[in-house]
Amino acid sequence: MRIEQELAKLGFEMPTPKPLAAYVPAVRSGDLVFTAGQGPTINGVPKWIGKVGRELTEEQGYLAAQLCAVNCLACVKSAIGDLDKVEHVVKLLGFVASVEGFSRQPWVMNGASELLIKLFGERGRHARSAIGTNQLPLGIPCEVEMIVRVRD
Repeated sequence: MRIEQELAKLGFEMPTPKPLAAYVPAVRSGDLVFTAGQGPTINGVPKWIGKVGRELTEEQGYLAAQLCAVNCLACVKSAIGDLDKVEHVVKLLGFVASVEGFSRQPWVMNGASELLIKLFGERGRHARSAIGTNQLPLGIPCEVEMIVRVRD
């Protein structure tokens, strides 16, 4: 429960994952958990809509990426029951809906990465891809997938 307590101190609530279509929030395979892509939503409703560099600033994109990471952690929790069982955040894949010419997707995705490092310390350091795209579901500005290694 320590990770959830730290999230609460940072002002985040642990949501219950709600898939938008025909998929599950997370799948465990051995000691790895793979999450479905998560947007910056609260109770299934996007908190932000638009493209970074037009409707949203880079700073707003950073905050949106943080919320995506929280939603990924909720998916991990749905698969393992307790986030304190996370041994290592292995990889993030992040998509940022941005305008042509915007090239700071890695800095937007730092919202997710820096939150995970704050929560897990060295266990939160991960490999990552940050990809710019022209459109994401529901008009959200970013989407994040996570792979974590867990213990029983």
